[in-house]
Amino acid sequence: MSLKKKSPPTHHTIIIIGGGPIGLACGLEAKKAGIDYCIIEKGCLVNSLYHYPANMTFFSTSERLEIGNIPFVSANAKPNKTEALEYYRRVALAHQLNIRLFEEVKGIKHPNQKKQESIKNKAVHFSIKTSKGLYTADYIIIATGFYDIPYLLNVPGEDLPKVTHYYNDPHFYATQHVLVAGASNSAVDAALETWRKGAHVTMVIRGDEVGQRVKYWVRPDIVNRIKEGSIKAYFNSTIKAIRPAEVDIQTPEVLVTIPNDWVIAMTGYQPNLGFLKKTGIQLSRDAIRKPTYDEKTHETNVKHIYLAGVICGGMNTHRLFIENSRAHAKQIIKNIRKNMKR
Repeated sequence: MSLKKKSPPTHHTIIIIGGGPIGLACGLEAKKAGIDYCIIEKGCLVNSLYHYPANMTFFSTSERLEIGNIPFVSANAKPNKTEALEYYRRVALAHQLNIRLFEEVKGIKHPNQKKQESIKNKAVHFSIKTSKGLYTADYIIIATGFYDIPYLLNVPGEDLPKVTHYYNDPHFYATQHVLVAGASNSAVDAALETWRKGAHVTMVIRGDEVGQRVKYWVRPDIVNRIKEGSIKAYFNSTIKAIRPAEVDIQTPEVLVTIPNDWVIAMTGYQPNLGFLKKTGIQLSRDAIRKPTYDEKTHETNVKHIYLAGVICGGMNTHRLFIENSRAHAKQIIKNIRKNMKR
């Protein structure tokens, strides 16, 4: 019986981990510079945007979401999710970006530094293991974003099928008793949209008001709906337990039990900092857990591994967005080109 030989790893000069807007921007810059690259994305193209609510509208205008100096034309003052998906898909297809979708990076193995020093004029590469195979690379760019790991409620019943940390379309919840946890943009959108489709909506908010970062044209709407009683809101409150037909809410005064069909937990998301730590990237010891990298080159403490996009902010996910992260791609590729000439 013959044994099937393993295929050798596929080598690329640059492996880009993450196929969101900033990962695509890095691919565009690498291609423009004539550098061999491959983008590896664990989900679909711009996976994070795909999981945004169906009717989501961006804060930013379309020109601030552009990458690679490619025009983003929108019929609206502020583009919506559908337009963004169309734009980034057209960018990827028109420029024939080298992307591997639905392939998750499982780990990165560092080159043997002592061996690297002893071998002249011979590259020793990073080894990247994915769910579909093996790759090697001279440089790695991590652009994994943060819309990945939801903050859990950590209450009994959170594992019930009626509980979701991702909200998409409001029609699904028509006539149902819906509880929305959170006070940010996602929570407010879910509450307003499901209410307008006929759901009986209750909000549970940890603080004493709707979040100040809620889009300025939406915040008055939710405040007025709560004020008039169309949407019931419990402030300074938390969910204590979830059961198939009801939910317990701890208010400042008393424990309240309400009928419930669905729980939409819009409690926020966090970047996969554990992956960075396993890769050897140092994180700050404070609550922000900011990764260590050079602000000018975006190279981390691990030589030839770079960070791009919101992942650079650690747990401070409100500091970086598409519009102020686009420049990372140019900074990184410029530094890689400089290193390649040495």
